Amino acid sequence: MTTGANGSDDLDAVSRDLERRGQEYAVATVVWRQAPSSGQIGSRAIITGDGQLHGWIGGACAEPTVIREAQRVIRSGEAQLFFLGASEELMLPDGVTSIPMSCQSEGALQIYIEPMLPPVRLIVIGHSPMARHLTELATVLGWRAELIAGADFSSAEVDRQSVVVVATQGHGDEDVLRDAVSAMPAYVGMVASRKRADAVLGYLADRGVPAHLLERVHAPIGLDLGSTTHSEIAVSILAELVQLRAAGELAGELTEEPASEQATAPATDGRIELPVLQPTTALDPVCGMTVPADDAHYPHEHAGTTYHFCCVGCRDAFADDPERFLAGATQSCGGAD
Repeated sequence: MTTGANGSDDLDAVSRDLERRGQEYAVATVVWRQAPSSGQIGSRAIITGDGQLHGWIGGACAEPTVIREAQRVIRSGEAQLFFLGASEELMLPDGVTSIPMSCQSEGALQIYIEPMLPPVRLIVIGHSPMARHLTELATVLGWRAELIAGADFSSAEVDRQSVVVVATQGHGDEDVLRDAVSAMPAYVGMVASRKRADAVLGYLADRGVPAHLLERVHAPIGLDLGSTTHSEIAVSILAELVQLRAAGELAGELTEEPASEQATAPATDGRIELPVLQPTTALDPVCGMTVPADDAHYPHEHAGTTYHFCCVGCRDAFADDPERFLAGATQSCGGAD
């Protein structure tokens, strides 16, 4: 989905709104162009994880590619420099990812795409000195950390990007953990011994909490630092969370639940949602571009198969002689880059 194609979006306002909602996004900036590309040096766009584009980065050829690569950058968490165009006659510097494009204008772009990841939202449930220390230490790192008493906690406090540490330590562990896992946060950890954690998980399993939810619980948590004091235990837990974040394991990606458990899982408080399916893509058989396989990308049916195209020019060329392109021929597309 694209918005603000006329460049009228206030990108600062868009970024503030995304950050306020804790959503990750990427910023794409044109750093070089080869005329007659419609993208200009300094042109910027914001791309969200679900593929919405705000601002202006280029025309119909460049835009779908930028959206696709921005989504990959968001998932990886690493900025990248991309070259979009015909690179056969150019010497590209190391570290540049070349993406061949055959737009009719024959322009080219170099685009720097940088991920903008929101700070970790840490929810610590409990009231012990260790829970307080953990919350304070996470705040020093710039994380959005909050401490909630077990009696005051509900699954409504949690979203898909949250990192939840259950530190109730014997005070209503079962109810708190059940509510926490039902919200499907990015991470759920429990401060408990292995024996205590097994007892709590077994209790919840016996009462119908689905296995795919209980399998998400990490327990015990914290790196083995030989910790003894409340502060040291808090450091060990935060160290493990930092390690997991660096490995990309706190991203909160949605995964599909096992089919058998989807059918038998008991009703909860409504927090378990259906998995979000990523939009499918298709290869334009005329110019070779990858485009979303949706109604906005010029669907055309031939011999029982629906093909999608980057522009009406490619669709019409295919409709005139489909066997030519199905045999592997390509041509420049009729769109603008």
